[in-house]
Amino acid sequence: MNSESDFIKTVFGLKLKQQRQKKNWSLQDLAVKTGLSKSYLNEIENGKKYPKHDKIIQLSDALNCTFDDLVSTKLDKSLAPFNEILQSDFFKEVPLELFGINKNNLISIISDAPKKVTAFINALIEISQNYNLGKERFYFAVLRSFQELYDNYFPEIEEKVNLFIQENQVQTGKDLNPDVLENILVGKFHYTIRSEDFEQYGTADNLRSLFIPEKKLVLLNKKLEKDQRTFILAKEIGFNVLELKNRPNTYSWLDFGSFEEILNNFYASYFAGALLISKEPVIERTSELFQHNTWEPTLFENLINSFTHSPETFYYRLTNLLSSEMGIKDLFYLCLVKKKGSDKIQILKELHLNHQQAPHANAMNEHYCRRWIAVKNLHHLKDNEILTDAQISHYKDQGISYLVISTSQRNPFSDGSNRSYCLGILLNSQTIKKISFIKSPSLKTINVGVTCESCSIPDCEVRQAPPVRLEKEHFNLSMKSSIEKIRKDFDR
Repeated sequence: MNSESDFIKTVFGLKLKQQRQKKNWSLQDLAVKTGLSKSYLNEIENGKKYPKHDKIIQLSDALNCTFDDLVSTKLDKSLAPFNEILQSDFFKEVPLELFGINKNNLISIISDAPKKVTAFINALIEISQNYNLGKERFYFAVLRSFQELYDNYFPEIEEKVNLFIQENQVQTGKDLNPDVLENILVGKFHYTIRSEDFEQYGTADNLRSLFIPEKKLVLLNKKLEKDQRTFILAKEIGFNVLELKNRPNTYSWLDFGSFEEILNNFYASYFAGALLISKEPVIERTSELFQHNTWEPTLFENLINSFTHSPETFYYRLTNLLSSEMGIKDLFYLCLVKKKGSDKIQILKELHLNHQQAPHANAMNEHYCRRWIAVKNLHHLKDNEILTDAQISHYKDQGISYLVISTSQRNPFSDGSNRSYCLGILLNSQTIKKISFIKSPSLKTINVGVTCESCSIPDCEVRQAPPVRLEKEHFNLSMKSSIEKIRKDFDR
């Protein structure tokens, strides 16, 4: 809830509705008995208005309850869970309007069946606890859902970027000098920017920058490479141009206090990506690549290198534009990481446009399929190498296939960990027409799963664990079949 006043109005509305429903009265019935209009009573029940003292007396007299029964913020047993829900971080911080949800309508739905909805919410809480879904992971899941709802394309930010470029006469592209952005931050937004040795303070290497708002001071890790420095400065410009006040002050490790900070961090990052890689040239060059009849990894690497030294920035920028500008709606983006000295693969970032795609993050410590091109690249990657490849990944259990393009590189700002970025495009009649090299003989079709524990591929040469989840499903199906046979025998 936005304030204590909102909470009091909402609780009063819930209690009024509860008293009315106990008598099986409609809003019209209550309006007749109190002389108050039906629309006014509806606004009270929806938490939009709080009645004056004399109106509360009219309501309590008509409903045969006490004045305190209505005005007390203490909820009875059937509505008690609302006290925690209404004052939870979810209602305080997650802007439901981003998803087209009216808070009062949601509360009304919950109040119609409080016991059932409370049981459902408690089940979600239990699931989140069992799978270690903390506040941070929950907020990032909400953010991903928001991005996916809008195809990860925000034209108003694209417009702000274009306007900024025109007003400041910035020459964008891979050769953009970070000093240009630094001069804008200092001259236009009155920043102070310094490079620092963070190691002397005992911080981890992945702290790339720290913003001290009281002094408008940005401290940059002196180990930053040019592209990393450029992105951080572009992001700082994004915070200012988009007028985003609530924000995290650290990067890339995020220390945040609310969902709004995470959302604004995303907006500023989107601004930076759009500033560093202009929309029209990417669309033109990517369309040209799609017209090639054969798949050649060097052509894709050349495409990346024509815009940026950062494969991650380029892959993510494609998620902004393929759906909105090129009509490729069903796609996913994954960023996978393999730490030095470990065989464990983790999905660091993911995005699914149009619907949840087959490859997705798994929080149960299961083993991602070693047949994924992004995973194979990570294991074959040599020091200081960038490795790009593609394959047609066929998910037999779902009966669907994706063109998956992946680039892997050693993360230059870590202790030797490697990263793979991959873009998956669902193969259907539309995408096959748009991408000529899908039929290229150099593209192999590989049967893949999501995790070893759920995979049905027999005799897989790279399996890391038995298919325990699949075996359990088969056991349940077998049991159902046996029970059905028993029933038939005894129904004769």
